[in-house]
Amino acid sequence: MSDKETKPEEKGFFEKVKETIEELWEGTKDTAEEVKDAAEEKFDDVKKAVAPKKRAAARKVTTAKASVKKEADNVAAKTKAAVKQVKAKVANVKDKADDKAKTVTAKAKTAAADVKKKADTKTKAIETKAKAEVSSIKNTTAKKVAAAKKVNAPKRKPIL
Repeated sequence: MSDKETKPEEKGFFEKVKETIEELWEGTKDTAEEVKDAAEEKFDDVKKAVAPKKRAAARKVTTAKASVKKEADNVAAKTKAAVKQVKAKVANVKDKADDKAKTVTAKAKTAAADVKKKADTKTKAIETKAKAEVSSIKNTTAKKVAAAKKVNAPKRKPIL
């Protein structure tokens, strides 16, 4: 007699999971192939159905392009006429603005010259006043320094 059992071996947990995943994978591959085939067939059907509609749409587009071009030409002609009128008005306004600018510029220049003269005279007055104050401060400081040197000057002893 043998010591081995006659029952079939039970599969472990991971082996069962592995088999389940393999079964799912096979089923998914089959489904994917079926979906791919169906999509190709549907694409071909749609392609055949669209071809006549595409030709008709192309004809409509051509006629629409022609009518749009005519409208664009009409609008362009009207726009050119309007631009000419506006340019004439702009030229008029520009001339008036140039005259006004010249008068304003002349007034501004005279005002600037007056302000500059006033500023120069005021600056000169301030400079002379500042120079006087600086010289008086220098004189006072020099006197104070001389006096301080005399008072604080240490008497040296002769070196023996």
